[in-house]
Amino acid sequence: MFNGFYQRFSKDIGIDLGTANTLVYVKGKGIVINEPSVVAVNQRTKQILAIGSEARSMVGRTPPHIVATRPLVDGVISDFEVTEAMLRYFIDKVHSQTYPFLRRPRVVIGIPSGVTEVEKRAVMDAAINAGAAKAYLIEEPMAAAIGARLNVQDASGSMIVDIGGGTTEIAVISLGGIVISRSLRIAGDEMNENIVQYARENFNLLIGERTAEEVKIKMGSAYAQPQPIYAHMRGRDLVTGLPKEVVISDTQGREALLKSLKVIVNNIKAVIEEIPPELISDIMRQGIVMAGGGSLLRGLDKLVHDATAMPIMVAEDPLTCVARGCGVVVEDLEILKDVLVPTEFAKIPR
Repeated sequence: MFNGFYQRFSKDIGIDLGTANTLVYVKGKGIVINEPSVVAVNQRTKQILAIGSEARSMVGRTPPHIVATRPLVDGVISDFEVTEAMLRYFIDKVHSQTYPFLRRPRVVIGIPSGVTEVEKRAVMDAAINAGAAKAYLIEEPMAAAIGARLNVQDASGSMIVDIGGGTTEIAVISLGGIVISRSLRIAGDEMNENIVQYARENFNLLIGERTAEEVKIKMGSAYAQPQPIYAHMRGRDLVTGLPKEVVISDTQGREALLKSLKVIVNNIKAVIEEIPPELISDIMRQGIVMAGGGSLLRGLDKLVHDATAMPIMVAEDPLTCVARGCGVVVEDLEILKDVLVPTEFAKIPR
């Protein structure tokens, strides 16, 4: 009875709780929030100063007692209280025109496929404590496949590669379930770290994570480009301690990213080797679908195609696939309840 009362005033939401960005889908409205998963905390008072875009602008620019941090590492919660505060901020933002005591939405949250039961429980508890009436979990590759408009409930096989900020999810899906999956702790953040290391080792240049990400977006590639691309890297010279600027080419960028890209491609091949023959024939016909921000790396689809001899397709708007998949489930929880992660807490109320 009370659930029905609160649902009149609450908006059910789907959340792609990513390491780099959090996207929020509101039932009947679509994606309404896309902000960095960053929280600024005053270490002296333990007060949260900013969340999302405002906190991201503080990264690397704060005094020692203010820390701009990501409460999720490799797709899982590393700081429970800060994650809870961030979720509450997003839930309140969606319900800004609703009285606080009436904000009790049902929430569907995407999680990596390789998380433990303890990590699942942490996500659910954080959502409930942040104001959700019910919290449901969906594995990110399943959500990405739904968001990419794959027919996950059909008997035919589909393969999805979701390269996010903290994790790369590789999965084969059939009949509404994941047949084979791998979750790698190598994705966009690791690529940024590769560029930081490359700058240090080859140019004696110390750059920050944000600079590395900007360089990756500007000239990062996985395959030789028809025209050379260059980017400026600015940081501190490790020899003199003075400011320094260097120009890096896409060829050097590929050299920096090679280690991470090799691991991702080798794991895609390893998953393909495990696929049952009947499903692999479906995937050969339909191709591998790539989602997540990492799939936008120039030439990555060609690199995977050369390694697997499979057709490769990049999903439409790959950055929002998981959020859109969570949204599709939110729109009709009863019909799509079978794609949710089974937990004793996630029973669909009638």
